[in-house]
Amino acid sequence: MFSGRKLVIATMHAKEQVIAPILEKELGVICNVPSNFNTDYLGTFSGEIERKNDPIRTAIEKCRAAMALSNCDLGIASEGSFGNHPTLFFASADDEFLVLIDLKNKLEIVERNLSLKTNFASEEITNITDLKLFATKVQFPSHGIILKDREQKPTKIYKNIRNWVDLENAFLEITTSQEQVYAETDMRALRNPTRMDVIKEATFKLVEKIKSTCPQCQNPGFEVVEIIRGLPCENCEKPTRGAKMHLYKCKKCTFAAEKEIPNIKNYEDPMYCDFCNP
Repeated sequence: MFSGRKLVIATMHAKEQVIAPILEKELGVICNVPSNFNTDYLGTFSGEIERKNDPIRTAIEKCRAAMALSNCDLGIASEGSFGNHPTLFFASADDEFLVLIDLKNKLEIVERNLSLKTNFASEEITNITDLKLFATKVQFPSHGIILKDREQKPTKIYKNIRNWVDLENAFLEITTSQEQVYAETDMRALRNPTRMDVIKEATFKLVEKIKSTCPQCQNPGFEVVEIIRGLPCENCEKPTRGAKMHLYKCKKCTFAAEKEIPNIKNYEDPMYCDFCNP
């Protein structure tokens, strides 16, 4: 279905460095990046332009724009969000979405990679000593830093700071007219190797989903849509809320099937049983 076809990667931040080798090896596609492709109109991490849609919709729009620009019927795009982990509230997370669109076969496959692997951070800073402490914490200069005069709607903003001298000069430039500077990690993929690793992980997960085909129509993207609970208690053998099976479903023909969760245990610990431990 994909071998030998051209695939456009919708990026202006060098994501092809981690996405292309995987897709070319695993799917046999020929990857390219559109020239003069600017995605800033969809939103910027540094806050000049607010993202209007959720990550998946933004990735789809980005992907379709690149496909139209390149006159290509196969494309992929990623979009990330950064902030508190949805369940581990005091931890930062990188929430990456990858979308593959195949107009020829009418496919749209989405994969998500929620990772604690991130250097995402921000801080209001008033002196050089604190700036250097923040920079060291977020792995500068291998990872980028953005300095702004304020968090929202900045009038002064410094990106692409690559060394300690430029970082200090940018700080001094902003503090000539005010006392503090807003420092934040640069989350653009080309300035954030940690984020690149998370995108790489997401690409492998997407390939795995693509290779999961529907038993009935052989359509790619036969994916988990629901977790079926009811794992029996080890003590009383009554059903618990423990995960028992995965429900897979095909988007094309709607065929569904239950499958055992890989490496799943056979019984739940009685401490999680509503009967043994109400």
